[in-house]
Amino acid sequence: MAESTKKIKLPETITVKKFSELLGMPLGKVIAELMKNGILATINEKIDFETASIIAQDLGFEAEEESAGSEGQMALEKLLEILKKEREADENLHPRPPVVTILGHVDHGKTTLLDTIRKANVAAKESGGITQHISAYQVKKKGKLITFVDTPGHEAFSAMRERGVSIADIAVLVVAADDGVRPQTKEVVEYLLSKKIPTVVAINKIDKPEANPQRVKQELAESGILLEEWGGNVLSVEISAKKNLGIDGLLENILLLNEVENFKADPKRDALGIVLEAHLDPQKGPVATVLIKTGTLKEGQDIIAGATLGRVRRIEDFTGKRLAEAGPSSPISIIGLNSTPNSNDILQVVSAKSLARTRFEELKRKSETGFGELTAQKIYKTIADEKIKKLNVIVKSDVQGSLEAIQQILSEIKSDEVAVNYIAIGVGNITESDVRMAQSSNSVIYGFNVEITPVARRMAETGKVEVKNYKIIYELVQDIKNRLIEMLPPEIERTDFGKMKVLAIFRTEKKSMIVGGKVTDGKIVKDSLIEVMRNDKMIGKGKLANLQQNKIATDEVARDNECGITFEGETKIKEGDILVSYKEDVKKKTL
Repeated sequence: MAESTKKIKLPETITVKKFSELLGMPLGKVIAELMKNGILATINEKIDFETASIIAQDLGFEAEEESAGSEGQMALEKLLEILKKEREADENLHPRPPVVTILGHVDHGKTTLLDTIRKANVAAKESGGITQHISAYQVKKKGKLITFVDTPGHEAFSAMRERGVSIADIAVLVVAADDGVRPQTKEVVEYLLSKKIPTVVAINKIDKPEANPQRVKQELAESGILLEEWGGNVLSVEISAKKNLGIDGLLENILLLNEVENFKADPKRDALGIVLEAHLDPQKGPVATVLIKTGTLKEGQDIIAGATLGRVRRIEDFTGKRLAEAGPSSPISIIGLNSTPNSNDILQVVSAKSLARTRFEELKRKSETGFGELTAQKIYKTIADEKIKKLNVIVKSDVQGSLEAIQQILSEIKSDEVAVNYIAIGVGNITESDVRMAQSSNSVIYGFNVEITPVARRMAETGKVEVKNYKIIYELVQDIKNRLIEMLPPEIERTDFGKMKVLAIFRTEKKSMIVGGKVTDGKIVKDSLIEVMRNDKMIGKGKLANLQQNKIATDEVARDNECGITFEGETKIKEGDILVSYKEDVKKKTL
């Protein structure tokens, strides 16, 4: 590149007006250059970094994306190890609120219970009435705080549900009194027992006439959870989340279990936390919901979360109230990261900023070349087997958790013939670079709870790129499944009717023959397909156009009877050949 080339730094997205100002060029010239590249954008519309960098290069600039760096990522296992050592040392430890997650089978009342506890209607705000995003909040009982982590209750979100349990101190297992222990309940029970997570059982819907709490207790005992009243050590309470019955007892049981377990943390150390959720806010930028596990996080501190980093510009509690700092077991939202982290990323305070930048650039380079350790899941997935038909997709979602849920559901599709090929996945709105990538890879763009920028929409319409946007995950997944089904080759199902031995040849024409013979097996059927066998080898195929018995047209002739047929096909039949009468049904395969 020429020495006169100027270097500029550009953000992830930028308005056309701001872009022209950074370049120091007239607005009209920048817009004209955009138009040359097939992009129609007004002065206040945003373009993404990739588009801006291409235009900048055309105008004699070298663009690089604004970023800072990371000191290295911490794995969840490392965090758990630190917390374990902290507990064993028992120095500078102070009691902290217990972190509770509520688990249970679909429709057993988990969301209603959460609504009752925090006096807010979650389900009405979620498409399809399903809690699709993780959130967290605190309640106060007897002057003591309890932190609740809300994990999605639908069976499709089992991976997220498991993550919710892994970061919780106490689990509340909700079982409907009128429905009992279901398969999903048993899965949760197995996980709770394997991880030895302290549990309180909430037997819900006791107000229903068909409620049978004793049956629930029996089924729980059979599944491995023995309640206190049955001689075990698991606390239980009978509740009606809908009618606000027994909720105080449930909270008291949680506090009782908290006293027994005596959860502690060190509030004086630098904070360590887990990213529960993250999304891209149009006004605030990347926003991460974080649960602080130990230490205290303060405004102004440099932080990293997985491969993202930044400075804490603002901390908010679950009500949106601004905080100067947040201690152990606090569920908070953080503004200031340079991009959206992944769910389950570990948040930590950066001690050496220069080292952090160096480390981040190293991670970024690895991600751009080998997709190594930058993210918890691979951004691109290549299917090596060329025999498999691939549906190329680009998936954009408002939050990381939804991406995980979509991929989890689709990963359950088992087929040797078709597969989903993720060209790209990510958090945030659908932009021009997504459309450009879809054009070059012949992909369908799927959005979940996101918008498509006006510029990207026009590009998609001009370039005939299909963009599908959904508010309910199962509708998005079903669309993909339907496309995969359409790609499956049809299945041919053959049914053999019978065989006849050729005894005489009556007429031979170019593409047809009239022959006579005797049915030796099954029956011969009019309009069926014919396979010509000679010396036990198939030598040709054709169709039975006309069938006669005793010179009278008929639809079928049974075994041990003689008949005459008109054979349509190019194969020349000889006396002694065996003709197989059969049909083929074309059936559409399913996944």
